[in-house]
Amino acid sequence: MPNAYRHMSDTWVEEQKERSEIVRSRLLVWRKLSSMVKLERPTRLGRARELGYKAKQGYVMVRIRTGRGPREKPLPHGGRKPRSAGINRYTPQKSRQWIAEERVAKKYPNLRVLNSYWVGEDHKWIWHEVILVDPSHPVIYNDPNINWICNPTHKGRDSRGLTAAGKRSRGLYNKGRGAEHIRPSIGAKGNLAK
Repeated sequence: MPNAYRHMSDTWVEEQKERSEIVRSRLLVWRKLSSMVKLERPTRLGRARELGYKAKQGYVMVRIRTGRGPREKPLPHGGRKPRSAGINRYTPQKSRQWIAEERVAKKYPNLRVLNSYWVGEDHKWIWHEVILVDPSHPVIYNDPNINWICNPTHKGRDSRGLTAAGKRSRGLYNKGRGAEHIRPSIGAKGNLAK
């Protein structure tokens, strides 16, 4: 990564650690906006460039807000013991970033999710920016560096856990001892049947 983008990333991290006035004012504005906002340019340019963003036609940036706190299932209407209600110790087995990518992909069905990254959080909300690519745009399918995403096999890659956030949630970045039953998937290895 060029030094300019590395410097941008380092400055961003320092601002977040200090909780500077820029960060606080930014979150004040974001809270008042809707949960999904289409952007002209990325907020974290260095991080976006690392993940494949280019300032050219066919790329779309979307910032999405998701909730924090325990992710609880609604209580079932029928009577049952609390142990059998299925609400305690419940987790969707997905990171918030992966869930954010899926929500953005549902909103923009003609685009494909390339990647996403964290941009901020407060006591109630967490924000991610998602990089989307238009596979039918001439600039995209004529670019040899990105036209792999135009292949039909990459349709719905967010919902199949093929983005970086999805692979991290599926444990595919774990290597070696302790990762024997992760590939090709946890369900395929029969771990869910136990």
